[in-house]
Amino acid sequence: MPLFVNRDQIFAHQVHLLEHKLRSKEERILELETENAILHIRLAESLWKARREQEEDAKALHRQQEQQEEKKLTRFAIAKLISEVQALKQCLSEVFAVYVSFAAELEEQSKQLQEKVALQSSASLKGCREEDECQNFQARLTALECSLEEERVKVKAERQRRKDLHNTLVELRGNIRVHCRVRPLLPFDHVQASPLGSGPVSLEQIVHAISDETVVVNCMKAGVPGQSKMFEFERVHGPEDSQETVFEEVKPLLTSLLDGYNVCIMAYGQTGSGKTHTMMGSPALEDHSGLQQGVILKAATELFRLISEKPPASHTVEMSVMEVYNNDVFDLLAGDEPAYSSAFHRRGSIAASSGSSQISSLTQEPVSDTCEVMQFMSRVLRLRAHCPTLVHADSSRSHLIVTLTISSKSPSSQAQACRLQSTKKTVQHSTQRQWWSPRCRRTNPATRHSPDDSPGSPASSRCPSPSQSPCPSPKLSTSGAPFRTKLQLVDLAGSECVDMTGVSGAALWEVSCINRSLSALSDVLGALAEQRPHVPYRNSKLTHLLQDAIGGDAKLLVMLCVSPTQRYITESLQTLGFGARARQVQRTPVRKKSNTSKVK
Repeated sequence: MPLFVNRDQIFAHQVHLLEHKLRSKEERILELETENAILHIRLAESLWKARREQEEDAKALHRQQEQQEEKKLTRFAIAKLISEVQALKQCLSEVFAVYVSFAAELEEQSKQLQEKVALQSSASLKGCREEDECQNFQARLTALECSLEEERVKVKAERQRRKDLHNTLVELRGNIRVHCRVRPLLPFDHVQASPLGSGPVSLEQIVHAISDETVVVNCMKAGVPGQSKMFEFERVHGPEDSQETVFEEVKPLLTSLLDGYNVCIMAYGQTGSGKTHTMMGSPALEDHSGLQQGVILKAATELFRLISEKPPASHTVEMSVMEVYNNDVFDLLAGDEPAYSSAFHRRGSIAASSGSSQISSLTQEPVSDTCEVMQFMSRVLRLRAHCPTLVHADSSRSHLIVTLTISSKSPSSQAQACRLQSTKKTVQHSTQRQWWSPRCRRTNPATRHSPDDSPGSPASSRCPSPSQSPCPSPKLSTSGAPFRTKLQLVDLAGSECVDMTGVSGAALWEVSCINRSLSALSDVLGALAEQRPHVPYRNSKLTHLLQDAIGGDAKLLVMLCVSPTQRYITESLQTLGFGARARQVQRTPVRKKSNTSKVK
């Protein structure tokens, strides 16, 4: 029986297979098109991100170029101001020389006048010739007084101009300046890493002064790649910088002190970072070489040098030393030494008036040179609270505040006025007649020889004293009201961690007071940086005492002292962070102390 094949069925089956393959191919084409669209989107996103990153890099590069340009302009302005200050100093010295020559000439003329008046008294009653000659001498004396007054005005104007330029230069550098000093490796850095003595601490230095303005900290941790943090300050001193180099950056502030501005210099840092060495110098204060003396003694030497260039007896200096221990204020110059060896005596409370902080009954010792300052410092350093810790064998447990109060006056002008008044009285008694001054006449010159010109008549009464005279007097026109400024030198106690220092018992309260007062200082600077309406000065005795040095019209310099090794990295970063916050403080323009304020 023949086998019949249905060709239509075969063709239909093949068509069905081909249609199935066609649908599969179309689905694959759709999938590939979808993937292609997704890849196009991802490519566009990648191009947009790359373009954005390129724009951000270009902006960062532009900002960096602008900062470098601003720094160059600032340096150029500072250099220009320095040259102008030097030129003004030269002009001031020349004007002062002219002033001295006029003063000498005036004194010589006064002596000659006295001699000639004495000669005239021996040949009494020779007529109008002697009287006219006396009046000629008086006219010459008056002309010399006027010339001297003009020179004094010029000297005062030149001094004021120099003060303004110097203050502008200091403000360009910053009214709150932050310096950093990295100490070298010391023997007590070779301690054990733990109380069990498992091994020595790594002495690798992680804090480096890479330039005069930049310090870098290499933050290294186990299992974490090395990271670096960079801090910029007005001046950075490396381990190789000497005490003299450090003080050279501090010296310009002392000129502002004599210009009428309060100045504060404080050392901040952890225990053993070199604060006391920076402020006090070598342990032996009798070291007269000056190479190891700290900022306190060098500042006193420079201050007395600047005062010596002023007229004699125009400035007086008083010294006081306070200690803030466990948030209590102690006067280290009060009482005798045995009383202090047994117990400290608190002398009074803090009184704040018009932005300044004062201690009632605070001992003020007059000093006239650096030797006296050195003697007082040798005395008080034995009284300061010290305690050995695992970090430092002689750790300071208190904040030491040394204050030099400068009182300014004008005794040279007063003495010159007294000599002039004495000369007038001598001429009056020598001639046995009224000594008329053309500037003091209250009557018409035409009636000078009238019969009514008697000593008791109102029309002919002379000026009885300079204060009652209607004419200008050197004493009234040249002497300015005195004012007072303060130089505060602060050696802060070290910020520290209890686990590292190993203190226990009663010493824990000392550590707590130290850290709280330093935190209060940081809070005050933070409030000033953020321009808050309230600044918490009263949260600590330390900030309350330094209120007029931090937030007033003073010029503040903070010397950050940093240890270089890995062991102290936490405290070093905290110290550098404190300095970075201090640099952010933007204060109102500085106002010089008014010369009309009275000495308290």
